[in-house]
Amino acid sequence: MALDPKIQDVTARIIKRSEDSRAQYLDRMRRAAEDGPRRAHLTCGNQAHAFAAMGAEKNPLVEGISPNIGIVTAYNDMLSAHQPFQRFPDLIKQTALANGGTAQVAGGVPAMCDGVTQGQTGMELSLFSRDVIALAAGVALSHNTFDSAVYLGVCDKIVPGLIIAAATFGYIPSIFLPAGPMPSGLPNEEKSKVRQLHASGEVGRDKLMEAEMASYHGPGTCTFYGTANSNQMLMEFMGLHLPGASFVNPDTDLRDALTHAGAKRALEITNLGNDYRPVCDILDERTFVNGLVGLMATGGSTNLVIHIIAMARAAGVQLDLQDLSDISDATPLMARVYPNGLADVNHFHAAGGLTYMIGELLDAGLLHPDTVTVMGDGLQDYTQEPKLIGSEVHWQDAPRDSQNTRILRPASDPFAPQGGLKQLNGNLGRGVIKISAVADEHQLIEAPARVFHDQEKVKAAFKAGTLTEDCVIVVRFQGPKANGMPELHALNPLMAVMQGRGQKVALVTDGRMSGASGKTPAAIHVSPEALDGGLIAKVRDGDMIRLDAKAGTLEVLAEGIEDRAPATADLSGNTNGVGRELFAMFRATVGGADTGAAVVV
Repeated sequence: MALDPKIQDVTARIIKRSEDSRAQYLDRMRRAAEDGPRRAHLTCGNQAHAFAAMGAEKNPLVEGISPNIGIVTAYNDMLSAHQPFQRFPDLIKQTALANGGTAQVAGGVPAMCDGVTQGQTGMELSLFSRDVIALAAGVALSHNTFDSAVYLGVCDKIVPGLIIAAATFGYIPSIFLPAGPMPSGLPNEEKSKVRQLHASGEVGRDKLMEAEMASYHGPGTCTFYGTANSNQMLMEFMGLHLPGASFVNPDTDLRDALTHAGAKRALEITNLGNDYRPVCDILDERTFVNGLVGLMATGGSTNLVIHIIAMARAAGVQLDLQDLSDISDATPLMARVYPNGLADVNHFHAAGGLTYMIGELLDAGLLHPDTVTVMGDGLQDYTQEPKLIGSEVHWQDAPRDSQNTRILRPASDPFAPQGGLKQLNGNLGRGVIKISAVADEHQLIEAPARVFHDQEKVKAAFKAGTLTEDCVIVVRFQGPKANGMPELHALNPLMAVMQGRGQKVALVTDGRMSGASGKTPAAIHVSPEALDGGLIAKVRDGDMIRLDAKAGTLEVLAEGIEDRAPATADLSGNTNGVGRELFAMFRATVGGADTGAAVVV
């Protein structure tokens, strides 16, 4: 199938825009690769320090005849998604030794849980943790003694941060190994109903706690289709996972076998062998377009809008919000996974999952088929699914029919003709909206503004019964410069209650919404932010705001608003407590949300 003209046009636009930055990036990577295996440039003393604890395994390394894998791990046992990684280094080392190589844990990176920090002070460090992860991974790889890298990470900022590091060390071949989702627990829709009942005061905290614990109940990624699982999708569409690896449950024989297979493949693609596959060759413009098609076709997380722009910049690729919006317009919505539907990612995987979607999108001409991946040349490998035969993984052609069309539909008969995300543009600035879960009748809202400077004041107004009319809730001074751009996920339940009462309601903010953005319209990532000259700082209570998701517009309908003095906010409380003191430099130097809200790229 010939490539879709719209996808072709967007790709050509990105290539043209990235011409200089991509060429400079590749030149740096080629010069680094020409130096040969990193260890060749270490002194005897350098190498003695690097291999001192390896025992007899050090001899082949000193002789320079065996590849050495650097493991960068986000393991901790507070995150359910990362707890399974505790076992991975030993599995990788076993495989490396059995196949003529070695492996070392090069370093650990922080991995915070947005589920724990949601609505709490720590959420103001969440987005910045992505850049810290990139820096920490860079430190791990700076020892310059690795022939390939294996990255262990799953959740919201962890994978994007690791990709930024992997791109920076793009001459090193790399594979990402996921841990998989936890088994299904309390259905997400039931959990959401309990949250709404608690928000409206109809059930107590005991029932809320019971529902939450039944939903998040064991090792593995949360089962809704938020940022963590969108990350896993992205790694598969971009060819950095093994095919079909994303949604295999933790601590199963197949998951262990995929980890062994990933370690073996990491040995095979170093420049000591005949199949050298550096990350810089994988992370090109076509690969990022494929990732964006996957994001739109699955109705993925809004957080990835910020992250993929930053990830691409690290590889010399310049993405713009218009690219994302145009790709969304060209891409059918093929999946209904909570919060866009009732199914969770385990049900999605059982229905055919990513292998089915990639096959369909390739057949429809919506993916570049000729990208470089960790498996080979071409994305066709990712239409196969892993099967455990004995103790080893073998890839077989996956079924070409959806096993449940209520969850997964063919590209020719999708749930919607366009993808799940849309750019918004207007006098309020640029932002994005996730529309895959928003019903048609709620995609156009025109209502008076109710303006707040933090989400706690919104919740207080709701409890006080003063949010009973149609309104657009404006929450400003939530951008990266103001307070690190925390997610405002706690507003979802109360806005759902308001919408359920028949009110017209929407959110407009320079902050973020969770990857589990819900069924109420939310214009998020509004740039410029209030603290950076954005018109959102001049909005007042009662100003009419028009949010039109279908037209892609975001306007404040108030004459003379540009002439008003901007509002100010007392942000002194954002500067200290729970580690915020450490991130003053990040707040001062961070870029806008429309350029990735990044510090290091």
